[in-house]
Amino acid sequence: MQKKRTQLILTLLLLVQIFALQLLKYFPEFVEKYYSLGVYPIITKASRYLFGWVPFSVGDLFYVLISIVAIRWLFLNFKRIWKQPLGFFLDITAAISVVYFMFHILWGFNYYRLPLHKSIGIEADYTTEELIETTQRLIAKSNQMHRQLGYADSVKIDLPFTQQEVFDISDKGYKNLEGQFPKLEYSPKSIKKSGWSLGLTYMGYSGYLNPFSGEAQVNNLIKTYKFPVVSCHEQAHQIGYAAENEANFIATLATLNSDDKFIQYSGYIFALRYCVNEIARRDIDTYHQLLTTINPGILASYKEMRDFWANYENPFEVFSKHFYNYFLKANNQSKGIMSYNYMVALVVNYFEDKPF
Repeated sequence: MQKKRTQLILTLLLLVQIFALQLLKYFPEFVEKYYSLGVYPIITKASRYLFGWVPFSVGDLFYVLISIVAIRWLFLNFKRIWKQPLGFFLDITAAISVVYFMFHILWGFNYYRLPLHKSIGIEADYTTEELIETTQRLIAKSNQMHRQLGYADSVKIDLPFTQQEVFDISDKGYKNLEGQFPKLEYSPKSIKKSGWSLGLTYMGYSGYLNPFSGEAQVNNLIKTYKFPVVSCHEQAHQIGYAAENEANFIATLATLNSDDKFIQYSGYIFALRYCVNEIARRDIDTYHQLLTTINPGILASYKEMRDFWANYENPFEVFSKHFYNYFLKANNQSKGIMSYNYMVALVVNYFEDKPF
């Protein structure tokens, strides 16, 4: 009887949590001050100190163990669906309630924080003319860096680092950002290659943050210009920027502020790709004109990335992306996966009065 009462209370608390989160979206300043810049930095540092030194992904191991326990429970309790449907249902909802609570306490409340453009004091809107101007500047800088690195315009640049070296180098970009943005302080490090990289690839993902262990996981099958950006992207999630578009922008800043020219180059062509794609949606003729001004070697890097994902296309990826799209919308990202395009707004407005 006591067990059923506990299950019922936890199930009711799940409904309370869902309702409370709907209210919380109207108080981003509160979340920013008391959670994202208050409680969360303590939580994330503690989890990274606890698990960051472990050479393998503790979070991946955690998911395996949870999956085994869940499958075993379903096997042992399957017949209860007909014999004790209410008890079976309450067992599941009670467990979901606990996981839902822990997810938000450990990281998920960051979805409800103040939008990044407000916290750094820039606009979120921009004109097509402003976008084109920024893109032209990015093209000029990317072409220039391509040549400065000693490569012919037609040659694709491969990064001369191991993946572990990229992890080490990415920290320096964040350290260089601390003077301008103290809230982007990143330490200690807890970024690792995922043990489930093949599965991530088939699902269409470059990496993920484990909210329960605080570890940043990077898909180690990615061996292109994007690896440094993905690393910095997952680190941005670690320091509390849950929105994908904001993590992309912070990753751009971290790579551009690196001491290494190759890492800077990866950041420039990453931002350029987003801006060029946005121009294609707004003005296809200008898009085709701008493509002719980009070094063929840069375009070859983009093609390499497209080819990589094309090799792993499968029906499950579509399901996975739809699921993640609904997940984002349920967590205060109203445009779902399409909200990634907000990253372009951040780039255009932030660099409007700043040199590349």
